[in-house]
Amino acid sequence: MVGNAARDATSLFTPAEAAQFAAEGYVVARGFASSDLCARIRDAGIRDLAAAKAPLEYEASVGYPGAPASIEAAGGRTVRRLLGAVDRDAAMRDWACGADTAARMAQLLGGRPVLSRAHHNCMMTKHPDFGSQTNWHRDIRYWSFERPELVSLWLALGPERPENGGLFVLPGTHVMEIEPQRYDGAKFLRPELAANRDLIATKRAVALEAGDALFFHSRLFHAAGRNASTAVKFSLVFTYRAADNPPVAGTRSAASPEIFL
Repeated sequence: MVGNAARDATSLFTPAEAAQFAAEGYVVARGFASSDLCARIRDAGIRDLAAAKAPLEYEASVGYPGAPASIEAAGGRTVRRLLGAVDRDAAMRDWACGADTAARMAQLLGGRPVLSRAHHNCMMTKHPDFGSQTNWHRDIRYWSFERPELVSLWLALGPERPENGGLFVLPGTHVMEIEPQRYDGAKFLRPELAANRDLIATKRAVALEAGDALFFHSRLFHAAGRNASTAVKFSLVFTYRAADNPPVAGTRSAASPEIFL
């Protein structure tokens, strides 16, 4: 998926970074957003979280391990995601659609990048106590595009470690074929299977600081534990496709207008 883009070299991944993405399905751009921009984005998230500004998704709605049993249960209105980020705040949109983001995405996708409003396009708000665990999955499992080749962009707005629910990845799994019986009904890997246990043993934690950005393939397996810290963890997430890889008509992936960068 790594192509050539006629851009300023300072806006591009190095050959070694591009090779890592091709081989392992992810790459981290350190300091990809300034501290001032991270503060603006984080402040907007804190504001909207305090106001429970719609659209949003509750932990109780997804039912992942550790989530409240229902909206009416203790912690039932714990917010998992502030949705519609690109239309929520100018700082979020400017970063998601900025020249540096477009240049890196064009390099990885091999063509003009298009931002999807239908997938991710959110601020993740992982809470202590009622923030859930996300098991091993590929994002593409519920998406519908002509090719399963999209790239997601995860911006850390503070430190991210396993202890506060930071991401783990399974390097190289974006090019692996996994038999259907190795998934459960929600298309998460079944950890009780020996083949999956061996695969999960290759996991790698992605440690991030505020301003670091993780670019990862839509077929890369990833997971995240619960937040054992005392502070909410904020992360901004968007997904991009190449202009020649449209969503399938009539599906959720085609239901929202996109942004051509």
